[in-house]
Amino acid sequence: MEKINCQGCGISIQTTEPDQAGYTPESALARDIVLCQRCFRLKHYNDIQDVSMSDDDFLEMVSQIREKEGLVVHLIDIFDVQGTMLKSLQRIVGDKPVILAGNKMDLLPKSTNRKKLTQWLRSEAKKVGMTVKDVYLISSVKGEGLSDLTETIEYHRNKKDVYIVGTTNVGKSTFINKLIEQTTGTGNVITTSYFPGTTLGFIEIPLDDSSAFIDTPGIVNNQQMAHYVSANDLKVITPKKEIKPRVYQLNSEQTLFIGGLARLDFLKGERQSFVCYFSNELAIHRTKLQKADSLFREHQGELLSPPDRETLAILPDMDEHSFRLDSEKNDIVFPGLGWITVPGGNLTVSVHSPKGVRVSVRKSFT
Repeated sequence: MEKINCQGCGISIQTTEPDQAGYTPESALARDIVLCQRCFRLKHYNDIQDVSMSDDDFLEMVSQIREKEGLVVHLIDIFDVQGTMLKSLQRIVGDKPVILAGNKMDLLPKSTNRKKLTQWLRSEAKKVGMTVKDVYLISSVKGEGLSDLTETIEYHRNKKDVYIVGTTNVGKSTFINKLIEQTTGTGNVITTSYFPGTTLGFIEIPLDDSSAFIDTPGIVNNQQMAHYVSANDLKVITPKKEIKPRVYQLNSEQTLFIGGLARLDFLKGERQSFVCYFSNELAIHRTKLQKADSLFREHQGELLSPPDRETLAILPDMDEHSFRLDSEKNDIVFPGLGWITVPGGNLTVSVHSPKGVRVSVRKSFT
């Protein structure tokens, strides 16, 4: 195919991979103005469509802006901090100031201690070498926290561009639309302000005569559970409304299955309350540890579901890791799924999760 560039964002047009940057249906090539699907939907439907881009591809793309001035807003998913916090962000964007926005706060239980959560996000950012100006807890869907975030963006951007960065499946498109609405006071600004001529897959939405919101393609992070489940299973594991804690009293040598996607074995310790925070639609099963292996082997994808058949075809084998927990209240975090809170007491647990999606422990903020 003759090389054609999108007249909206400048990306090289391709017609074979719908979820990748530059895609347009072959039939669209006959139009006078050729737009990639992402720009077409932006222009005609006021819809910012997420596309996938690898870390290396994104790094190559942003090399042109690394030395430019501006502000970075890094959107992460509260339910999958490990999978959506970009460990290479500072290397990618240089010394630009960064604001961290934790999305989907409307789905957390009301008992969540926001101060502890904010402090934890700061410490997680610091661990990966990210220096953040501020941390905000928001809900893109409900608009919660966006007024304060917008004020901070205005303060820190100093009339410069604002780059919106995040992984795929993090809710970036909804976030940008809400942010624009908060900033401009209108929900139709994308359509009315659309101008062709931005470059290399970025979409620029003017803020004033000299600066813009710059939407960047979603970066693929293979540590995200979302990459190992089918579209149907993703709907099951992704919370749609406030999650309701489910409490299980466990003796040692008992097991909890989170569908058939993860598992916790209580190996040693006094009888404990294990409080589960997962999508309300995700089934949890309790069994004896001695039966757990055979139950998983015989019933994964049936009684223990998700996974469905499509997920089973791509789901990695399970990795096992053990944790010894102290007397403090801890959360055992299953990235992309949720977490289990253990009130306290010296105990040992073993956790199972797909290879590459590593379970971690944090001090509880519920």
